[in-house]
Amino acid sequence: MKFLLALSICSSVIGECMPPFNWHETFSTHYECAQFGYSESSKKLEEIGSKEVNKYGVVVSFTCTLIPGVDS
Repeated sequence: MKFLLALSICSSVIGECMPPFNWHETFSTHYECAQFGYSESSKKLEEIGSKEVNKYGVVVSFTCTLIPGVDS
């Protein structure tokens, strides 16, 4: 099984999200994908910075989706 990570960056103030970004690598387990998703979400918030995150109510979310028919 392989999992695809998709990150989404949204503004709760504006009420809009950027198009999801599909990660260039796939993951062998849902656990690996989720761990990486949480880590990258945190990194993205740091990159954006507290001033912008607070001003626009930025949140980063992610999904880990099973890719049908793709084995490890």
